[in-house]
Amino acid sequence: MRRINSFILLCFVCLSGFSQQKLTIDDVFTRPELNVKNIRGLQWIPGTHSYVWITDKGTAMLRASVEKETTDTILKPSDILPEMKNFVPLDWRDADHFSFNYKNGLYSYDLKEKKATLKCSIDETAENTDIEPKTLAVAFTKENNLFITSGDKTKNISGDGKSGLVYGTTVHQSEFGITKGTYWSPSGNQLAFYRMEEEMVKEYPIVHIGTFPATLSPQRYPMAGSASHFVTLGIYNVSSGKTIYVKTGEPKEQYLTNIAWSPDDQYILIAIVNRAQNEMKLNQYSAADGSFIKTLFTESDPQWVEPMHPAEFVTGKKDQFIWQSEKDGFNHLYLYDLAGKQLAQVTSGKVVVTEFLGFDNSGKYAFAEIADNNGLDRKLIKCDLKGKMTIITNESGSNTVSLCSDKLFFINSFSNLKTPRIITLNPVSGTNGKKELLKAENPLANYQIGQPELLNITASDGTILNGRIIKPVPFDPAKKYPVLVYLYGGSHAQLVSNRWLGGANLWMSWMASQGYIVFTMDNRGSEARGLEFCQITHRKLGVVEMEDQLKGIDYLKSLPYVDANRMGIHGWSFGGFMTTTMMVNNPGMFKAGVAGGPVIDWKLYEIMYTERYMDTPAENKDGYENANLLPKAKNLKDRLLMIHGTVDNVVMWQHSQEFVKKCVDEGVLIDYMIYPEHQHNVQGKDRLHLYKTVTRYLVEHLE
Repeated sequence: MRRINSFILLCFVCLSGFSQQKLTIDDVFTRPELNVKNIRGLQWIPGTHSYVWITDKGTAMLRASVEKETTDTILKPSDILPEMKNFVPLDWRDADHFSFNYKNGLYSYDLKEKKATLKCSIDETAENTDIEPKTLAVAFTKENNLFITSGDKTKNISGDGKSGLVYGTTVHQSEFGITKGTYWSPSGNQLAFYRMEEEMVKEYPIVHIGTFPATLSPQRYPMAGSASHFVTLGIYNVSSGKTIYVKTGEPKEQYLTNIAWSPDDQYILIAIVNRAQNEMKLNQYSAADGSFIKTLFTESDPQWVEPMHPAEFVTGKKDQFIWQSEKDGFNHLYLYDLAGKQLAQVTSGKVVVTEFLGFDNSGKYAFAEIADNNGLDRKLIKCDLKGKMTIITNESGSNTVSLCSDKLFFINSFSNLKTPRIITLNPVSGTNGKKELLKAENPLANYQIGQPELLNITASDGTILNGRIIKPVPFDPAKKYPVLVYLYGGSHAQLVSNRWLGGANLWMSWMASQGYIVFTMDNRGSEARGLEFCQITHRKLGVVEMEDQLKGIDYLKSLPYVDANRMGIHGWSFGGFMTTTMMVNNPGMFKAGVAGGPVIDWKLYEIMYTERYMDTPAENKDGYENANLLPKAKNLKDRLLMIHGTVDNVVMWQHSQEFVKKCVDEGVLIDYMIYPEHQHNVQGKDRLHLYKTVTRYLVEHLE
């Protein structure tokens, strides 16, 4: 009987194996059906409890509401414009109007009249477009100047932009949460904009191919310890046509960050950070003449301060706002008034506020997303402005939330390690009335693919580190498997989370299906774990990060099914720095590594990021020397492939070239690959080529 049962079990296992299909690496990057199903274009209509989405085939837009069970078709693409074949992004302004950009035309659509009106034409060479939602005026940049188009008129509001003088773009290398260079006032009658003088910053040569000869395109790139650019903030008044500049004063080398307007257009708030990045002043200025009014408050820290979010004024209040700060060790919400008085700490505890989501109509409650469960989960919270905090989404996992205008209802896209995606409509007040909009099936169910597992690893100081391991499929614990360690390790990044695939991309699961154990760990210094967790790397980048990653290697070596003689490592950017750091400091540990866009010498990296974490080279000579990988090139004993985009404007190409030159000088062999005309990462159609290159290299040297 036992033999018969064993035979039946064997047959079942074999049939199960045959029923699962195998993916190719091309499938991973070219088959969208392998992605988890979503609801296309799902969004709330402002001022209502109605929401819209686009059918799977893109033929129609549907509308439903919280109050009604029925669904109605409200638009087809051709209803918007006869020549429109597919939907473009729509910016809903109210229940009956939305705007959209189509073939360089900005249109307004009236749903009741079923009519699109061309509001203005946008210059086809325009960059950094910023549309004012009420008037539909468009601010944009062109050849370093700033323009506004309204109706059929376009005006240059800067006038003297040139090489070394730039208007209306992101500044300070897009650090401190800066993602744009223009800021419309609440009324739409004023536009604040950055003006950046950068003649004092040395030009870095970036060469583009495709012309004969190649074209030189210099970029002003301020490297650690060198001169920084000088930024001021202008305010253009649409009615008067006049521009004034905010009197932010000296020193010139300071950072103007987190621009915010008061609700009445009267004031501008600017978080000003000093060059040393250890002090922030939240200053109030007059929008009428740019004069300094007062410093509302100051925050300082011996390591660094890093304001990332502008002030958010409370609904219905002209003099109260929410400010985000890490001053108690975790990013939290604080309520202040325009006298600079802290009225309340709105959120608290060992959780990190990751996104502020607004106020309800009464202005009594604020909503936010937090990182909970040692940073693994994302949850929605509601809090009154006195400090009482309630978690709305309790289930462990990733909750991505969109709240309607009055914050009485929200749409939640939920996933965790076992759940691909569930989208629900939810009342904020409780679970009654919860409605399921989508329950996505596992798109990989019929494929032989590795499934991630989350794990904890303990750092030397007792800190729990989040890790993820993906085992081969089929997995035999009696076998020995090669290992791929994928890492990043730097700030503002989290690779491991309690979401579908554990935060991994599909390529990693595919690599596991090819017979590899794929391992990732978020070391100290990474995101969503609080200030102390991040600041421990101060002035010594690469040291604590490597110490923690070595704990991960120790864990791997403790597993009986790991072949410690066949370990590979791969990372990009800071992960490229870490890949190279691990290999030159631990020769013989890895048979092969792939370092993409790596920082090699922090003196060559930009001021804002580097000086926050390392201070200047003059202030921290030992830290820079220890993190510099050039003197350690001679230690490289294993196969290393470096990859760099030739027009990388984040980690300059010089980094990896300097390392290759040092390897040549030392007689050390190294492999090298470039991606012409690609910037800091390889995107678009060439991404498949990149991953084929990475995969082939690892497979060749780990088999």
